[in-house]
Amino acid sequence: MLLLQSNKILRQLCLVATFITSALSGAVNGDTLMVENFESNPEQRWNYVSDQVMGGVSTGQVTYGQQDDVSYAHMTGTVSTENNGGFIQLRSRIAKGSAEAAAGVMLRVRGKPQKYFVHLRTSGTVLPWQYYQASFDIDEQWQTIRIPLSDFARSGSWLGTAVKSASIRSIGVVAFGRDHVADIQIAEVGFYSQ
Repeated sequence: MLLLQSNKILRQLCLVATFITSALSGAVNGDTLMVENFESNPEQRWNYVSDQVMGGVSTGQVTYGQQDDVSYAHMTGTVSTENNGGFIQLRSRIAKGSAEAAAGVMLRVRGKPQKYFVHLRTSGTVLPWQYYQASFDIDEQWQTIRIPLSDFARSGSWLGTAVKSASIRSIGVVAFGRDHVADIQIAEVGFYSQ
């Protein structure tokens, strides 16, 4: 009987140790849920899209490179608001449920100092011109940017007022909304939980 109780206590201690180890691991990793670091064939996971799909005239491209052991996507182009256009974008699908606990979006970026955007599409953004959007500014040095989901604004009144993390289906880094030359390098894109 004493042996059975000892085994039960030992199992409970092991469970507690496992829980503590998991919690510490999450804290060390900064509670990052999903990170794309543009290694191992990123062109299979990311797509370049421009306003030409709807008659716009913006032009651009995405290339993938590496410098000082940092892999990155490099999006360049000319954004034009002619013909109701105004964007170039690097976009990836998000597996259902992989951002379920997300509190925000995390990026590691550098490039021509100016404003860029993140667009999130959800299971509720049915039409091509629907998205949730948040802006961020970059400079020529690598920097990590965290954007809370509460900072994302809907593109129209037909969408819910807030992004629901469990419904996120794609993420895009976008040069948007004004005539300008875009030049941005993206080393990481992901979600964080706290």
